[in-house]
Amino acid sequence: MSRLALRRTLRLPAAALAVVLIASGCATDDSRSTAAPTELRLAIGGESEEGYDPTLGWGRYGSPLFQSTLLKRNADLSIGTDLATDYSVSDDGLVWTVDIRDDAEFTDGEPVTAEDVAYTFTTAAKEGGLTDVTSLRSAKAVDDDTVELTLVKPQSTFVNRLVSLGIVPEHAHGKDYAQKPVGSGPFTLVDWAKGEQLVVARNDDYYGEKSPFERIVFVFTDEDASLAAARTGEVHLAGLPASLATQEIPGMRLEAITSIDNRGLHFVTVPKEGRKSPAGLPIGNDVTADRAIRQAVNYAVDRQALVDGVLEGFGSPASGPVDNSPWFNPDSAIEDADVDRAEQLLADAGWADTDGDGVVEKGGLDAAFTLLYPAGDSLRQGLALSVVDQVKPAGIKITTEGVSWDEIYQRLHTDSVLFGWGSHDPYEMYSLYKSDLAGTDLLNAGYYSSKPVDRHLDAALAATDPDRANEEWKAAQLDAQGNGFTASADAAWAWLVNLEHTYFVDDCLDLGEPHIEPHGHGWPITASISQWRWSC
Repeated sequence: MSRLALRRTLRLPAAALAVVLIASGCATDDSRSTAAPTELRLAIGGESEEGYDPTLGWGRYGSPLFQSTLLKRNADLSIGTDLATDYSVSDDGLVWTVDIRDDAEFTDGEPVTAEDVAYTFTTAAKEGGLTDVTSLRSAKAVDDDTVELTLVKPQSTFVNRLVSLGIVPEHAHGKDYAQKPVGSGPFTLVDWAKGEQLVVARNDDYYGEKSPFERIVFVFTDEDASLAAARTGEVHLAGLPASLATQEIPGMRLEAITSIDNRGLHFVTVPKEGRKSPAGLPIGNDVTADRAIRQAVNYAVDRQALVDGVLEGFGSPASGPVDNSPWFNPDSAIEDADVDRAEQLLADAGWADTDGDGVVEKGGLDAAFTLLYPAGDSLRQGLALSVVDQVKPAGIKITTEGVSWDEIYQRLHTDSVLFGWGSHDPYEMYSLYKSDLAGTDLLNAGYYSSKPVDRHLDAALAATDPDRANEEWKAAQLDAQGNGFTASADAAWAWLVNLEHTYFVDDCLDLGEPHIEPHGHGWPITASISQWRWSC
């Protein structure tokens, strides 16, 4: 391939192309070299338009790469240490005491201290960014390597802030930090050509396991260009949607990685009564307010067929928002589609097709509602259209609309929306189902409310023992009395599928033990980047 053709494929200017070619020794013909490269080239998207400042939210989906975190998620989602050597929680759950290692340095040569940790948490709390640290009352350094984080009230999920919040240096955290981050992580930023590529270099002073690769180039291309770059051997790893993952690429293998990245439709669970949200938006849907409708949709949907047909097999049926996690309750799952059960639920609730049009009705109201999805999202469109066909035999009519996010925000309290969620933090359940969060941005958009579920969610959040917290998270999904937000109980959502994140990977690149990935923002696959090795 010529330099001009490569430049067009990767959509890079000449100067950026030179960085890729010269720094990596990249071949410009169609042959693949098995010699161990000093540089890896990745086309996995995830460019952060806001920059790389953890106090503003960078790194909340996967590793922050440039910064260290106090703790980390292991491949099985258990908790391990990183910058911290140990931590403890007071009996009342309010004070988190963290000991940090004394051999960590920022890339400007300054040591990482407890003062930097306290500064990071205090700043993140004040910024009110996407990394939610609002439960923090104060952060103070006890000595050079010990910090105390005091909460307003107990919060079991605060451990996830220790996992996701990268530590920044107080002395170098200026207004341009997001563009030129200084950290103590495994890599340091070299050059960022916005919209084109980002070049990072190995931090040779990193205290942890060091990558064998000196540089990583993140190439920001669309799906078609990423596929073309993978075909021509110009990238070592390309993240592509399931619709493109059925391709065969010589010299590359497909890696399908389990995730907690899910898709599901929320139901508006309250009737129209003239209410308005805090933002002044209308609330209510008389059809989906009926639990029988919501349960019937859940039973009529053939989730395995969605996985096979829409996801090309790269995924699994979804039971709720936290499948594949330690806090998932397997008892809440609906194993198979059951249209007969759906029909019976509707009949028992008084829904019947009295006019023979194929749609059941009740009190003069047809069992019909609208399902919105973001225009241009082919995956959600495919899921939405398939759900329409699957629920039709039960007598439910769904009309789909692909609209802008601006319109979705205006209608999400009256119409169902096909959303995507998925986090390593069980607090996501609290966000989606807690009654007093109803109508807060995208949180609990359907105005779901259940006193038993609220009690379980509050108890899970306040628990000081992780095992006890998990018991309560599971009970919120479905408890011994049959209460819960999942399909067989209140059916506040119809969760459809869990995605597998699909990557084409050079046959010579060993990614180590794959981690269960969260929702696909950022670079979740890089959580294990220090373990990547060239195997040829």
